Amino acid sequence: MASIIFVTGNKNKVREAEVLLRRFGINITDVNLDIDEVQADDIEYIARHAAEDSYRILKKALIVEDSGLYISALNGFPGPYSSYVYRTLGINGILKLMDNVEERDAIFKAAVAYADEKIIKVFVGETKGKISFEPRGRGWGFDPIFIPDGSSKTFGEMSTDEKNVFSHRGKALLEFVKWFTAKSTIHS
Repeated sequence: MASIIFVTGNKNKVREAEVLLRRFGINITDVNLDIDEVQADDIEYIARHAAEDSYRILKKALIVEDSGLYISALNGFPGPYSSYVYRTLGINGILKLMDNVEERDAIFKAAVAYADEKIIKVFVGETKGKISFEPRGRGWGFDPIFIPDGSSKTFGEMSTDEKNVFSHRGKALLEFVKWFTAKSTIHS
């Protein structure tokens, strides 16, 4: 079984990645590093920078992930600042900004960056959907207010397996898996 380090302090991300990657014979070990997260408007750039900094410290093959919720009616806000906005405004703050807004289209984007001694490669996943009118389900982050296209449930109402089918993070991780397993096959 292959193994990869997942640099994150978010246990929810670890759980989602473990469930998905285990299906492909990849074990993850999560490591929480105290690295500065670069502030930028591009999650791919943020993920690439975090992977580069993490590799410089660990000197082992690893992945990092960054994601953002882009709400059309709010001109893409909160975007790459989603974690900060969640901590400061929360779900209710976003819903307050969306009061009386009928157009509720949004996109969740994720960037998974892989780094080793030779390469840094970024894999992107996107999920289109809508912002609900009220929180539904448990979930974490903005999961209770995001309804992916093709579902009537919010991410917060879904099991981890169900969410991985729809999720931006699941899509980015699957792109990583395709590349990683092909790379591992070539080098073994």
